[in-house]
Amino acid sequence: MRPQTAVPVIAAVFVITLTPAHAQAPSLQEQLNAQYKKVTMASNGTVVSDPGTLLSVQKGGILSVPYRALAKCPAKFENSSLHPSAGFCAGMMKNVSQYFRTGDKVYPLKVDVNFNKAKINFEVVACDSCNGVNPPTGMKGEVEFEFAKGYLETANAAQVEDIIGQVFTISDDQSAQPSGDQGQQPADQGGNQQPPADQGGNQPPAQQPEPQTVQLGMTLDQVVAILGKPDKIFDLGAKKIYVYKDVKVTFMNGKVSDVQ
Repeated sequence: MRPQTAVPVIAAVFVITLTPAHAQAPSLQEQLNAQYKKVTMASNGTVVSDPGTLLSVQKGGILSVPYRALAKCPAKFENSSLHPSAGFCAGMMKNVSQYFRTGDKVYPLKVDVNFNKAKINFEVVACDSCNGVNPPTGMKGEVEFEFAKGYLETANAAQVEDIIGQVFTISDDQSAQPSGDQGQQPADQGGNQQPPADQGGNQPPAQQPEPQTVQLGMTLDQVVAILGKPDKIFDLGAKKIYVYKDVKVTFMNGKVSDVQ
């Protein structure tokens, strides 16, 4: 018998080259955050510690409310039309609110892209020093930009910025930035703060005191001191509901938990 011949085994070596994935493109949210830099302010909304992108209001109808107010009463922008802040919320805040004027300077407080609801919430706060308001007010407002379902998933940042620009344009004068406390007034010789006089030497009318607002965590007595006695009271044990003509305040364990 012939001896068996060994059959050589050839091992094939496959080399797989892994190439790094391309860097992920910035999301629409990230691009808008970069375009509209948010302002950093003190808790009372009157002192700017880090100015954001200075914007100019292009349309009237945006209701502004005190910085610490719970209710926001947003205006709505859709199909190139701004629908002013109105309805129950605006009525509830009528004594402590005012509308931004066309040309007023503001800073972005929040830019929130919501793909599920096809809208962008754009919240701003007044640049009081830019608008010549002293003492500062820290009034804030909000616009809901509403889009067709699915639009935001395919739109690029430039297209969205063009729509936002119909309401808020980026100001040409980004150098008009406040620094430090905007609320300081010149002092008299006794160290008391005095309002500036006009060119005729007359003092302007005294500023109205800042309106009080109902906030989360307030007690029953604090709310009654601001709004007065309610028209109706629903006592549900730990939960109580005070009903007024234009507002309903809910308390849990004696503290404000919701305002409608």
